[in-house]
Amino acid sequence: MNLIGNKNYQRRIGPKIGEKNEPIANQESFKPRLYEDKIDFDRMRMYRLNRVRDQLVKHDVGACILFDPINIRYATDTRNMSLFAMHIMTRYLFVPASGPVILFEYPKCANLSKDFCTVDEVRFAETWDYFSAGENLNRNAKRWANIVDDLMKMYVSENKVLAIDTIDPVAMESLTSNFSYKIIHAQKFMETARCIKSEDEIMCMRASLKTAEKGISKIYEELKAGITEEELWSFLHKTNIENGGEWIETRLLASGQRTNPWFQECSNRIIQKGDIVAFDTDMVGPYGYCADISRTFVEGHKLNDKQKRLHDLALENIKHNEKIIKNGTTFLEFAEKAWKLPENCFDNHYPCQVHGVGMCDEYPCISYPNEDFSNGDFSGIFQKNMIISVESYIGEVGGKEGVKLEDEYLITDNGLELLSSYPLDKV
Repeated sequence: MNLIGNKNYQRRIGPKIGEKNEPIANQESFKPRLYEDKIDFDRMRMYRLNRVRDQLVKHDVGACILFDPINIRYATDTRNMSLFAMHIMTRYLFVPASGPVILFEYPKCANLSKDFCTVDEVRFAETWDYFSAGENLNRNAKRWANIVDDLMKMYVSENKVLAIDTIDPVAMESLTSNFSYKIIHAQKFMETARCIKSEDEIMCMRASLKTAEKGISKIYEELKAGITEEELWSFLHKTNIENGGEWIETRLLASGQRTNPWFQECSNRIIQKGDIVAFDTDMVGPYGYCADISRTFVEGHKLNDKQKRLHDLALENIKHNEKIIKNGTTFLEFAEKAWKLPENCFDNHYPCQVHGVGMCDEYPCISYPNEDFSNGDFSGIFQKNMIISVESYIGEVGGKEGVKLEDEYLITDNGLELLSSYPLDKV
């Protein structure tokens, strides 16, 4: 059913966040909103949608169907129950190389996307996950496949190549057994599109980082013996939500011996005097953009000798690697010149040295090379207007504590511009 839009699909100009038809409470207290005067939202939306279309045209793909809510957000800037939609199929997007963009939306939610310049038509989503459809899932999947076929015939003509970012076996079977489309993975195209940021996206990311750093300051202030890890972690969540942010992707705050090895999730452990506390924000903040930086503090704000040695090594790691990356540096060149971890720390290393950042952790992901460089993709190059995070985790194998540091940068013509302003060496 066509709820909104028509086949002539004239572009509509959507509102900025914060305009009269989308009021925001306590505007004055929300400092990141000061960035909004510098962001042209419709220009950003069309830049992103056109980046997706350019990938389809470049690779001779007729259309893509996106289910991942982050990909839908990138292509249209629309959102609706994003975390719910990551595990329950509630909405999806049809983007042809040329033609109308059609959003299939959760019931009763069509009004949420009606004023976006990136969406030409909104329809009810035909869903076939078991939660929604029960024993009718096969029937509903066939209905969905018929809808896809109709769209391809109407807007894509003879091109039978269809890219989908995530699809389950029931839907795949319905498409491939009844129709002769070539199904390919869309994520490569989406990641490639997303990795080069526009001026407006960069401003959104500055706002998200500013929000994260407000939360980090609160963590620093509240870090005292007797508080639990989860209580301390909640200050970042609170700051993010009250400043227009959306969610936090991980629970990576640990204290004391739980900092080694890394990736022990936040718990109800009570922080003790002199405990080291390490965390990674992994925060999807205002406008749907990620602030991904890590800091390591210590209760009492004075490192002991062993903690300082670990912290100094992590700081040296970041400072060395940030100097290598420039516009045009190859991933392989970076990996070969990157800082060498102490031998007794190598087996505890973080999974990557550098990764892209945008609406979440994004391409590229530069791993630690093994002897023949076969464990990752080192074929690409760093490019202007990529935003990256440089990572370090230093913790001796079998050691009692570890240090996690990470900073976020914009690649420019002149090297890296540090986007995160909270000092790495503040403990």
